[in-house]
Amino acid sequence: MNGIKYGVVTGKSIRLLGQNQYTFNVESGSTRTEVKRWIELFFGVKVKAMNSHRLPGKGRRMGPIMGHTMHYRRMIITLQPGYSIPPLRKKKKNLNQNT
Repeated sequence: MNGIKYGVVTGKSIRLLGQNQYTFNVESGSTRTEVKRWIELFFGVKVKAMNSHRLPGKGRRMGPIMGHTMHYRRMIITLQPGYSIPPLRKKKKNLNQNT
């Protein structure tokens, strides 16, 4: 699973959750078939479609020398109906609990 870096949480990615689409940043050298296989094995879901685009690295200046960070790839994965990926967040405390 070292090809998938992390899930993306932006305004657009949150809107896409309603359409059963999930967004991940992956290694730039990963292929679509590798990412599809990793998602299906790790989360136990069936992938319907995948869209990807390459995001450019940002410019970074170190004194007089201008450099840049590495580029990366973002995948938007559509799952088949009936499948979903559980959110990876901490469980909220129940505030209405009587003690």
